[in-house]
Amino acid sequence: MNEREYTMKEAMLFSQRIGQLSKALWKAVEKDWQMWIKPYDLNINEHHILWISYHLRGASISDVAKFGVMHVSTAFNFSKKLEERELLAFSKRDTDKRNTYVELTKKGEDLMAEMIENYHETPHSVIDGAMPLRDLYGKFPEFLDVMCVIRNIYGDDFMEIFEASFKNIEEKFSEENHIIEAIEN
Repeated sequence: MNEREYTMKEAMLFSQRIGQLSKALWKAVEKDWQMWIKPYDLNINEHHILWISYHLRGASISDVAKFGVMHVSTAFNFSKKLEERELLAFSKRDTDKRNTYVELTKKGEDLMAEMIENYHETPHSVIDGAMPLRDLYGKFPEFLDVMCVIRNIYGDDFMEIFEASFKNIEEKFSEENHIIEAIEN
């Protein structure tokens, strides 16, 4: 049997510290997120599904569940509600009849662009909380340690999609005079 290279006390303190910090941060993120999407009559799961669909282009429900860190039935049920609102479209692939795929409709793409453009219309306590670090170091925190832990829990695929979504934002949106706008293709 392998001898542990850490003590149980160390492990418990780490688990409790990360748990408390995660819960506190999530509470602030959740409040900010809800305020941002409230004008669009969406809940966090619905918005997250739209966000994932926006970045993955033709993702399977399984992919949405995996990258949305939600159960497959949750991803499917909320996707169904978005389909009823004509924001998502379901499809099957000729090469894969077992999986259901989702893609944003034109209405869904327009909604996503509008939400991104109006991002700063609501307060964001998490950004406000990070501003002293940004002022000090010239950039927002990158959370490299946390990203490493997440990579070890969810895998490289998860982190690749994570990074790709931010690359999409950089490529598809511009900012002028503190206003974010979609770049026309």
